[in-house]
Amino acid sequence: MTAVREALPEGRYGRSADERADRKLKIIGSVLGVALLGVVGWIGYDYVAGQKISAEVIKFKIVSAERVDVHLEVRKDRDAKGYCTLRSQRVDGDDVARKDIRFDDRSDRIDRIVSLRTTSRATSVELLGCTADGGASR
Repeated sequence: MTAVREALPEGRYGRSADERADRKLKIIGSVLGVALLGVVGWIGYDYVAGQKISAEVIKFKIVSAERVDVHLEVRKDRDAKGYCTLRSQRVDGDDVARKDIRFDDRSDRIDRIVSLRTTSRATSVELLGCTADGGASR
């Protein structure tokens, strides 16, 4: 008895069609992945580059039941103008003060002590954010 080797039917056991489909899917997935990374990078850059004014509360001091002094450090483009919003809260979380502070100085770094008049004794101060005027922003 001799063993006769028969050829397998084309495409029945092979992976040639599957291999082509897998390759196409890998290429499409790679292209979409690179595109997604590009979009995320562009959005991140645009966000960081678009920040014309940023600030940080360095410290605050509760002077009385009606006043809080806040040391605010602002970083901005030299020609940027805008404002930052501060909020003070009491122990139960209710707002006791809110104030917009303008920054029109032709300086890229500003340290300023700001007083907030409160409606009752404050326990915290929070920087809500900063906004550049329309002409100085993008």
